[in-house]
Amino acid sequence: MKIITTRILLGLVLFGLCSCNSVKSTNTTNNSPITSQNNLQTQPPIKLAPSSSSVTLLKVLTEAYQANNKTDTFEFVSQSQSEGVIAALKNGIVDIAGSSHKLKPEEDDGKIQYREIAQDLLVVATHNSVKSVTNLTTDQLKSIYAGKITNWKELGGPNAKIVVLDRPEDESAKKILRKYYLGQDKTTTQAVILNKEGELIDTIQSTPYSIGAFSLAYSLINQLPVNHLNLNGNAPNKENFTSGKYQMVRHLGLIWQKTPTSNTQKFIDFVFSPEGTKLLQDKGFITKN
Repeated sequence: MKIITTRILLGLVLFGLCSCNSVKSTNTTNNSPITSQNNLQTQPPIKLAPSSSSVTLLKVLTEAYQANNKTDTFEFVSQSQSEGVIAALKNGIVDIAGSSHKLKPEEDDGKIQYREIAQDLLVVATHNSVKSVTNLTTDQLKSIYAGKITNWKELGGPNAKIVVLDRPEDESAKKILRKYYLGQDKTTTQAVILNKEGELIDTIQSTPYSIGAFSLAYSLINQLPVNHLNLNGNAPNKENFTSGKYQMVRHLGLIWQKTPTSNTQKFIDFVFSPEGTKLLQDKGFITKN
């Protein structure tokens, strides 16, 4: 019995050794092709941290850049408020930050720099279930956000409760909405607060009788099925902005290290080139050139 057992164990050991050699041999055979493929791989990705208001702009730019620079890649770090993405840049977590405000003195450590790329108009829009309401006066918009007007019927629309979709008070979209239209009136407690602009955009498309403010460029690029509202008889477009009739706009810029990697600098050069400027203009953004 012991002899049989010994033979069985010996057989298992030999089988194991053969198996190990087989695996090793297979790996050795594949080492050459893998090394060859690694040599052809792209360089480390350029890491981007967009504020929620600059996501669309950066995606437009990175997609166009990659179309002609296929070996360069980008990695989008989770979007946050401008203050958060600037902190990520200063801590070396990302290469570029997208922001809706210039550097504040307390944010500038002397090693990073800011430059505005474009301006993005904000549009007040409704779900496509809201019929017959195409224009709001400042008083009407203030009354909606304050909860004084609660039914679309009061504005010539359907007999349906108004669903207000809003952003936190410290977000750029809400600050601009207050600056030009809402003033300091308290927002109704019935408003649905959405932390990220993308969440508001998704919600307004899926929630009948809702209203909210967000990026006009995003709406145009993605052809959103929502109703863009005129404010005080003025449509949200470049012409009215240029003439001063429609002033609700966000300033979007890039922040990066003063000594960036060569890949990062190459992308930044593209962003501020005539080609990059024209691209943004074609997508609905407003540029200085």
